[in-house]
Amino acid sequence: MQASRILLVVSAALSLVSPAAAQHDYPVKPVPFTAVHVNDVFWAPRIEVNRAVTIPFAFEKCEETDRVENFIRAAKALQGQGFSDKLPGFPFDDTDIYKVLEGASYALSVQPDPKLAAYLDTLITRIAAAQEPDGYLYTARTMNPEHPHKWSSPNRWASEGVDSHELYNLGHLYEAAAAHYQATGKRNLLDIALKTADLLDRTFGPGKQAIWPGHQITEMGLVKLYRITGEERYLKLAKFLLDTRGPGPEKGGGREYNQSHVKVVDQTEAVGHAVRATYMYSGMADVAAMTGDTAYVQAIDRIWENVVSRKLYITGGIGATGAGEAFGKAYELPNMSAYNETCAAIGNDYWNHRLFLLHADAKYIDVMERTLYNGLISGVSLDGKTFFYPNPLESNGQHERSPWFGCACCPGNITRFLASLPGYMYAQHGSTLFVNLFAASTAGIEMEGVGQVKVTQQTRYPWDGAVKLTVDPAKPAAFTVNVRIPGWARGEAVPSDLYRFAEPSAPAASIKVNGQPVAMKLQNGYVAIDRSWRAGDVIELNLPMPIRRVLANDQVAADRGRVALQRGPLVYTAEWPDNPEGRVRNLVLPANATLTAEFKPELLGGVTVIRSTAQALAFDAQGRITRKTQPFTAIPYFAWANRGKGQMTVWLPMNDAAAKPLPFPSVATTSRITTSGKKEPKTIIDGEQPESSSDPSSYFDWWPTKGTTEWVELAFEKTARVSESEIYWFDDTGHGEVRVPASWRLLYKRGDAWVPVEGASSFGTARDNFNRITFQPVTTQALRLEVTMQPNWSAGLQEWKVR
Repeated sequence: MQASRILLVVSAALSLVSPAAAQHDYPVKPVPFTAVHVNDVFWAPRIEVNRAVTIPFAFEKCEETDRVENFIRAAKALQGQGFSDKLPGFPFDDTDIYKVLEGASYALSVQPDPKLAAYLDTLITRIAAAQEPDGYLYTARTMNPEHPHKWSSPNRWASEGVDSHELYNLGHLYEAAAAHYQATGKRNLLDIALKTADLLDRTFGPGKQAIWPGHQITEMGLVKLYRITGEERYLKLAKFLLDTRGPGPEKGGGREYNQSHVKVVDQTEAVGHAVRATYMYSGMADVAAMTGDTAYVQAIDRIWENVVSRKLYITGGIGATGAGEAFGKAYELPNMSAYNETCAAIGNDYWNHRLFLLHADAKYIDVMERTLYNGLISGVSLDGKTFFYPNPLESNGQHERSPWFGCACCPGNITRFLASLPGYMYAQHGSTLFVNLFAASTAGIEMEGVGQVKVTQQTRYPWDGAVKLTVDPAKPAAFTVNVRIPGWARGEAVPSDLYRFAEPSAPAASIKVNGQPVAMKLQNGYVAIDRSWRAGDVIELNLPMPIRRVLANDQVAADRGRVALQRGPLVYTAEWPDNPEGRVRNLVLPANATLTAEFKPELLGGVTVIRSTAQALAFDAQGRITRKTQPFTAIPYFAWANRGKGQMTVWLPMNDAAAKPLPFPSVATTSRITTSGKKEPKTIIDGEQPESSSDPSSYFDWWPTKGTTEWVELAFEKTARVSESEIYWFDDTGHGEVRVPASWRLLYKRGDAWVPVEGASSFGTARDNFNRITFQPVTTQALRLEVTMQPNWSAGLQEWKVR
């Protein structure tokens, strides 16, 4: 490929546009992240932790887990040094390197680091060595083409629709290549990417093979290559991949899981795997912007309305169910079992930002901000070394951050998103500047028809709503500054009726320019300040931050009778270390309880907490509810799970009907519980009454283990005489792969041996109620439940009682 095809670029990925690619584009252009330098109390430390800790840590993990070695093995196979029998754990393990490499490239754009740059060059050399002569790049096949990864097929691309991830891997390669070229001006990774893209162009398209990615992102990546090179072939291929998607001959087609159930332009509802979906919607927005295809825009607009009105968590998370890592049904938003994958939050922000660039409406930034400050950054710990894959809204102590995952998509995604965060703050359309996010920073912005404008923000947002913007044009000029007034500051929790603030009104936002009030005339969520600007002009934005109670639409069954707390853009949660006895799930926060805010500089890196009083509910020996008034503290949701495992809840009961009183101590609830599984089993003996076998709020299962015999043991607090047990089985028929067991038995400990109970009544496996078993009384220190699963199914429990 000739060097003349590559145009030196110095702007952010979305604004990498060659002259040939500039005929169509987003009406609104983002200001490149390289032009914005954040120095605030909130984001600057996180961006630095991401650069100095998380990115090196992720690379270290990629080395430890053989993700780098996979490229070396593939290269050896190409060099005739033999095939490897040790295949990747997942066929998409290559993408973990690509994602961290992308994040590292963004970091290099902001702060030069010769050591990091040299490491990237070494990685890129290894990637190049694993590329086949015609451009094919997929270590899971190349290292052993006769026996590739089990998700693949003997022939290239044959299992793409059922998750070989060949195209998905390339999509992340394209994203990384664009970032690296932008950061360094080097073509080494870009040339690798373009060689693969040329292979795709020769292989797929009208009159060639028809294909679509089983996991979307290739479309976004191809558009970035088009932006850099001006090669229309790449844009046409991105559109072809989208248009070909749907029911048809490709293996894996016709499924909601991968959004191939209907043609993309005919989709109206967000369904299936949430990350795949948002990557596809983002790719549709990119192609629509570059081609003017209005059918794509109409489709993603319909789907967005569906998400924000029926499928969005108050934290901005999406993807309610772990079954398929997918969107649930309308208003299906459980809390404890909420999946809310970190990658889905990132995809949600990619999508909403693109919709803003298409429509210039602040409602998309409102959703983006909600996700960003809550369900996205909750995915990484404050020290940058542990991560969440799912982001639930309630916990009974079973959730814990992990330093890495077998499927490690989320850590890499965090590195690339946080490194590019400043690029989401500003945008422009002609001579109009959009101020979208608030953080202390400086920005040098090239305004069309105006020239260079320096904008300086001074603020402690999100802890304080006072924002001072100093506007310094290089020369006096007339242009418009559109200042976003967040939905939460306008009395709108989200741009739908899915959530609402309980209080009908709150102090109004206000703006001054050089000390003079500005009329608060809103258009699409912005106050437009159109004037002749001179160096030193000052905009003062005041966004009052009262504590707001948030209520969910009554069709959200999980949140009925409950309230969430929000201050500014931050959603709050009650967590165990801050509340008496380490319990929060038995609390009631009365509607008339006074709420106060207090900044705690020593807590969790410095956070504003919410103080109040709550009522702790418990059952007595007769089953009556007792209550105790006690202090109550809530912290920002993003900061939970940085102090160990324990109870947490976002949605707090407002009355006894919605409450979960602490059970009266029993033989089971006071026992120590262990299982043959890896998941936290405490929910089995939490004393709570399940609503059904499929109740997602508090359960244990052995999934993905299937068809085996597993066990649960209770070690009693003290020796007890027992003669009855009740088991409530977990069964997620219609959602997942857990069913009631084929059989089970109960044993008690006699000395060091486990002995079956005698005289037992039937070992029931009924759904949706307790299965009671009586047996001859035994005096023992422990019971053991042995569960034999149905063939090809897993098993689980909701609750276990002992008398």
